[in-house]
Amino acid sequence: MKKLVMGKPIEQWKCEINLLNKLVSLYEVFWKNPNYTSVEEAMSSCFLTIEDVKEAEARLHRFRSYIQHVFPETRGQNGMIESPLVEISRMKQAVEQFYGLDIPGRFLLKLDSHLPIFGSIKARGGIYEVLKHAEELAVKHRLLSLEDDYSKLDSESFRKFFSQFSIAVGSTGNLGLSIGIISAKLGFQVTVHMSQDAKQWKKDLLRKHGVTVVEYQEDYSKAVEEGRKQALQDPTCYFIDDENSRHLFLGYAVAALRLQKQLENMNIKIDEDHPLFVYLPCGVGGGPGGVAFGLKMIYEDNVHCFFAEPTHSPCMLLGLVTGLHDQVSVQDFGIDNKTIADGLAVGRPSRFVGKLMEPLLSGSYTVSDEQLYRLLSMMIDEENIHLEPSALAGVYGPVSLIRKGQDYIHQQKLKDKIKNATHIMWATGGSMVPRDIIRQDYKKGKELLINWQ
Repeated sequence: MKKLVMGKPIEQWKCEINLLNKLVSLYEVFWKNPNYTSVEEAMSSCFLTIEDVKEAEARLHRFRSYIQHVFPETRGQNGMIESPLVEISRMKQAVEQFYGLDIPGRFLLKLDSHLPIFGSIKARGGIYEVLKHAEELAVKHRLLSLEDDYSKLDSESFRKFFSQFSIAVGSTGNLGLSIGIISAKLGFQVTVHMSQDAKQWKKDLLRKHGVTVVEYQEDYSKAVEEGRKQALQDPTCYFIDDENSRHLFLGYAVAALRLQKQLENMNIKIDEDHPLFVYLPCGVGGGPGGVAFGLKMIYEDNVHCFFAEPTHSPCMLLGLVTGLHDQVSVQDFGIDNKTIADGLAVGRPSRFVGKLMEPLLSGSYTVSDEQLYRLLSMMIDEENIHLEPSALAGVYGPVSLIRKGQDYIHQQKLKDKIKNATHIMWATGGSMVPRDIIRQDYKKGKELLINWQ
């Protein structure tokens, strides 16, 4: 009996959408979004605006005194949790040489892998939503006003107050880390539901901070489902929904405002003649979606955002290509969702993000685990930057664009402008990975590089 997806045989889907043949066969693909349109047109029906992003930035600003109080490593940035933006010219040369390409423009790496405390992009949205929830509870109970010095939250009285409430989240790893650590620091009772893909060291670190970790043999979707169930059974439990949360999304979007300042400080111009290309590793979609949304609000049609997914977990691309979004999973099409890129090992995408970003996303591409390993080793050799495999998905973006995205370049009239381009690859995690695991990944990447040659 033939397997059906939404009442239609898989073979029929593959006949109707040619790209599905390559996705199902685990080939690396580049997808140009046919629904991509101007920001002006897209925003005419969007329920979020740049003002929502600025409101999220203002809330994070209010918490800066608390953050630097409880996390001394942020004092150098006055309690702002932000990552460096660095040029990686040596890596650019190595990538061009290895893949036999001439890639016009500059390579920059956004090091969310080195965000203070949490070391991943998930710190942005995760911390923001927990802080928003804490602020609302404290204000509601008249323990805090928006004009207060928020460092007062670092006290036994506030920890005792927050201990009456709990927080739950489903995660493959990095979101659970950020939410677990900041929630425990405030005093919340917090439970992280973790899928089979989550690395053991991440579970151990959470438990070290007093977080309850519940493990599942199934994938990310099951962890989220169980987290929701817990929240429904406990009126004091606040569930942070990575699939549908606008608060997480806006927390991620704040990165765009900060990136704008960093580019200005580097005297990098972004305009019609100086395009910006941004490559964002994508799991369920919240992190890359939020960042891309914020960037589109600032740079409008002069920024071109692409999602990057493993060949074994292309859930967002599958949802966009079929138009089914969260109604379909990679497993429905026989894709196993097993990848070294644990932060991207998601079988079903966020409908919220997919629908919102559908007219704003330039496209998507997939990358194999072998490429991630190779790029991981190259990044260490050329730039001495240690990343987790997931974070290298963005670094493959310019390769995929130049190799397979010429139609997009021509369609957007970028052929004569791409020489002035800035390519930003979002490094989503890595600084917290134990050294022995990095050594193992590096060795694997070196072996693949040697065997390739």
